[in-house]
Amino acid sequence: MEFRYPAAVAETNAESLEYLTKNLADKEAGKIAFEKLVNELGNAVDSYPEWHPIITLPPSDDDGRYVGQIDAYKEADHTQTFVKGFVTCPYSSDSADRLVNSVNEIAPGQLHAYRFEHSLYHDMAYPVVVVALDIELEADGTIRSRDALAWCAQKLVKHARDAQVAETWWNIRGELLGSPHGSRSSVLVNQHTGIHMRKILEALNNSGMYGPIKEVSLDMLPAKKRTKISETLLNAALNSRPETGSCKFEFNLRDETCKAEIKDTWGDGTELSIRVNIGEYDLYTSGYYYPNRKLIETSDPKGKRALAEKFL
Repeated sequence: MEFRYPAAVAETNAESLEYLTKNLADKEAGKIAFEKLVNELGNAVDSYPEWHPIITLPPSDDDGRYVGQIDAYKEADHTQTFVKGFVTCPYSSDSADRLVNSVNEIAPGQLHAYRFEHSLYHDMAYPVVVVALDIELEADGTIRSRDALAWCAQKLVKHARDAQVAETWWNIRGELLGSPHGSRSSVLVNQHTGIHMRKILEALNNSGMYGPIKEVSLDMLPAKKRTKISETLLNAALNSRPETGSCKFEFNLRDETCKAEIKDTWGDGTELSIRVNIGEYDLYTSGYYYPNRKLIETSDPKGKRALAEKFL
């Protein structure tokens, strides 16, 4: 389904509101507190891009896109994330105080944590708000373009010397856009920003600084084309199999050597599991065939676009 910003914002905010108020005795007061959070922190999000200050400002040995994966936030519990920061609701007042102290020591003037005076998640919880102070929002509620692009570029070049392959936009756009996201925008960054992030990544990839480009995702192709590619390969495997039941074999299709594996899932011929790959996973797909219904169910293919398009 195509990403639509208003619908995505409505969904993430509704889910976050439900999570933070469902256990409260006074849900209406919780709703008012939630609206205060949205006014301060922006809309609710599912995950941060890897360049977001909430992720990058804690010590460099921390690694992850989620608050719970970062050691500096280890006291966090029952957490909801927003564009500019997060709220978390530990059950211990001491835990809440330790989290506030820990965050405020990381980057004074850039990260700020404080005890939230309203009840959220549970009446016996002790909410803490953590906000990235340098984040400014565009009129549409996304992160200011020039800041997002600068942070993204800094993150992209940070580990270039240690890289072995270059990742395409389609492989890592979730890490650069945050989620929920579409092909070139998200709840955190608008289309203008996303388009320029992609241009920066592609320029760096084309420079060769990361090494050879690794193609995996084929999400740039429409769903109908991805399905067609998988169906072509799986049908060819079925038509080329040397024996019934489970087997491994090779076959040629459109000047490519394909490796196939077919398994009789239940041993009774009612369901066949099929995998096909070309090269060292230059292109691969899998699915199921149900002989009684003459039905094929496919998964999305993965691999190199130029190779995949030979099977359309």
